[in-house]
Amino acid sequence: MARLLYTLLLYLLAPLMLVRVALRGLRNRDYLRRWRERFGYVPRLTGARPLWLHAVSVGEVNALARLVEGLLARHPEIPLVLTTGTPTGSARVRQLFGARVHHTYLPYDLPDAVRRFFARTRPRLGVIAETEIWPNLYTTAGRQRVPLLIVNARLSERSMRGFAILPGVRLIRAALNAVVLVLAQSEVDARRYRRLGARPERVRVVGNLKFDMAVADSVRGAGAQVRAALGTLRPVWIAASTHEAEEQAVLHAHAAVLRALPEALLLIAPRHPERFRALAQAARSAGFSVSTRSADGAPTPDSQCFVLDSLGELMTYYAAADLAFVGGSLAPIGGHNVLEPAALGVPVLVGPHTFNFQDITETLLASGAALRIAHAAALEAAVIELLQDAPLRARMGAAALGVIERGRGALAEIETAIERELDAPARATPLTAAAR
Repeated sequence: MARLLYTLLLYLLAPLMLVRVALRGLRNRDYLRRWRERFGYVPRLTGARPLWLHAVSVGEVNALARLVEGLLARHPEIPLVLTTGTPTGSARVRQLFGARVHHTYLPYDLPDAVRRFFARTRPRLGVIAETEIWPNLYTTAGRQRVPLLIVNARLSERSMRGFAILPGVRLIRAALNAVVLVLAQSEVDARRYRRLGARPERVRVVGNLKFDMAVADSVRGAGAQVRAALGTLRPVWIAASTHEAEEQAVLHAHAAVLRALPEALLLIAPRHPERFRALAQAARSAGFSVSTRSADGAPTPDSQCFVLDSLGELMTYYAAADLAFVGGSLAPIGGHNVLEPAALGVPVLVGPHTFNFQDITETLLASGAALRIAHAAALEAAVIELLQDAPLRARMGAAALGVIERGRGALAEIETAIERELDAPARATPLTAAAR
C-alpha cells in the first residue's frame, strides 16, 4: 500500500517532471534532446549483460572514477553502463570516459520507466553511489533479480528525515531488500542505513571512497602552470562550489581582502553552471576587475576576480590556490567535497553547515587541516589571516595530506565486493514487456 500511494503521487507529479525537463533543456540542449531517457527510453544494449553504475552528479562521478577505470581494465569483456541524474554529471562522464562506457540518464522512479530501463539495459549488477534510494527502482531490481550494492554509502540526518516523509518506513525497508551490500563511509552512516531497514548483516563500514581519489600528475602540472602564470608571490584564494545565497558574502569578503592585500586574486567556481553569467555580472557590479575562463582563458595581470565558468577544471585551480573555501557551507546546503582541496595539500575553510560531509569535515578540523567560520562575516578575517601566514598554510596543507593518506582503503574493499558478485552464479533476469 505504501508503494502504491508513493507511485500514485509520482504519477500526479509527472507533468511537473516534464516541465522540469523542459526548463533544464532550455539551459542544456543535449539534456533536452535526451529527455526520453528520464522515462526509460534508453538505448537498447545487446550482447553481454553490462555492469550498471549510478552516480547522480559530478562529485559522485569523480568518486567512482578510479573504480570505473579499474573495472574497464580488469573486465574489458563486460560493458559498463554509467547513469547520472544531472547534465553536469553527464558532461563529466563524457570527459573522463568518452565512449568507453554507455552513459544514460537515470529514469524517474515511475514503474513503467524503471521496467523499460532494466529491459533495455539488462544489467547483471547495479552499483549505486552514496544516497540514491528510489523505491520503484530498487523494488524492480529485486524482481528482475539484479543485485544492488550501495557503495560509498552516506546518509545525513536531514536525508533520514526526508525519507521519513515518504508513506511509511516500510516503503524504504522493502526497497532495501534488493540491496545485497551497503558499504558505508562511517559507522554513523551504517547505523542510519540499519535504521532505515537495511539488514544488519548486509551493512559494512569501509571508509570513504573519495580518500582513494587519485590526483593525476597532469592536474598538478596544470595547476603549477596556472600558478606560475599568476605569480608565486601573488595571494590567491578560491571559493568553490558556491551557491547563490553565499556568493555575495564571498564577494564582500574579497573586497576586504583587497584592502589588506591589493594584489590578491579570487578564483570563484559556482556550483551550478546556470550561475556562471550571473556571478560574473555580480562581481563586476561589486567593482572588481573580472575575467572568466570562457572569455579570457586565464586571469589577466589586473584581474581581481576570475570566474571559472567551465566544467572539470576545479582540481587544477585548487592546485593553483593558496587556500580554498568550500561552498554550500555558509548557506544551509550541507557543504561539498572538502577532500578535493585536501588531496592537493590546500588548506580548507568551511562555514557552519557541513552535515553532508560531517565526518570528513570533523576529521580535517581536528587534524588542523581545516578551519570553520561561524558565519559569513567571519570569512574575510579568516582568508586574510591565512593569506598572510604562509607557515600556518604549510602546516594545514601537510595535515590535510596526512588525513588523506590515513583514510585510504575503501576502493580495495569495494572492488573486492564487486568481484565477488560478478563471480556469483548468474541470475536469470525476467523479461518484461516494457522493453518496447
